[in-house]
Amino acid sequence: MKKIAVVGAGSWGTALAVMLEQDGHDVTMWARNAEAIEKMKATRENKQYLPGVLLGENINLTSDIEKAIKDKEIIISAVPSRAVRETMTKFSNLFQKDAIIVNVAKGLEQGSMLRLSEVIKECVPQCHPCVLSGPSHAEEVGRCIPTACVIATEENDIAKMIQKEFMNPNFRLYTNSDVIGVEIGAALKNIMALAAGMSDGLGFGDNTKAALMTRGMTEMTRLGIAMGGKAETFAGLSGIGDLIVTCTSMHSRNRRAGILLGQGKSLDETLAEVKMVVEGINTVQAACELAKKYHVSMPITEEINQVLFYGKNVREAVLQLMTRDGKAE
Repeated sequence: MKKIAVVGAGSWGTALAVMLEQDGHDVTMWARNAEAIEKMKATRENKQYLPGVLLGENINLTSDIEKAIKDKEIIISAVPSRAVRETMTKFSNLFQKDAIIVNVAKGLEQGSMLRLSEVIKECVPQCHPCVLSGPSHAEEVGRCIPTACVIATEENDIAKMIQKEFMNPNFRLYTNSDVIGVEIGAALKNIMALAAGMSDGLGFGDNTKAALMTRGMTEMTRLGIAMGGKAETFAGLSGIGDLIVTCTSMHSRNRRAGILLGQGKSLDETLAEVKMVVEGINTVQAACELAKKYHVSMPITEEINQVLFYGKNVREAVLQLMTRDGKAE
């Protein structure tokens, strides 16, 4: 049994807390909203983010961050990508030396263009960051539906330990030392899910979505390799696996957001309707900057950026993609 803190009580943090408590671990889940914590204590359910999934009686719920992470061997960072630096910096002195921080957010830091494990390493250098990624809707993990993911770190002993402690008959975990590839796949697939959703919102068909996913994977792999990742990682769970689930499921916030944008909703209207963090929107500008930095062609990503932040019409973006100069695959 491990002492585990889950920092962030969104849908994914809640699902992991439920799973790990069922596995027999000592789990504490923290949210900054004290009122939300009290509601969860009373109902044993996170009705806002993961309705219908009961919180085990042994999950400790708190809005006191010191109580949450003090003396914990493993801390799951389940806050959105844009909140990682603020959270880690604010509470850095509370993390014990050599604690393992498992980041489960999927994105890039705006401005710095850093991967989230790099942000964590900067903020809490006394800890060991690793990344959990893969095709894993919280709605399914919380209900014990069979799922397979990846734990990525260059420290093999830590990867093996997390694998052993997190795995159960419904949650299979593979190790991977390619942290760059795993994080870039995790971040960029959300952008491609926005594109897939826009295609659905426009009323296009399976041909269109298949093309977007395939060419999107090309962009993801191209940038990942340029940054030092491995091509084979993008053929795995954190690449094609996560891309498939995020582009095809209505559980996907990014796909849902894309559908609304494709139907003509504004960005503000879309975010108001989805009511949850849409990581692809938070990531696309940093992805475009990385593409420039590494001299990588990413036309789908560029068009999504134009639609989101420069007022480009979605149909015009599709036309732009379809009428580019012909080239070899």
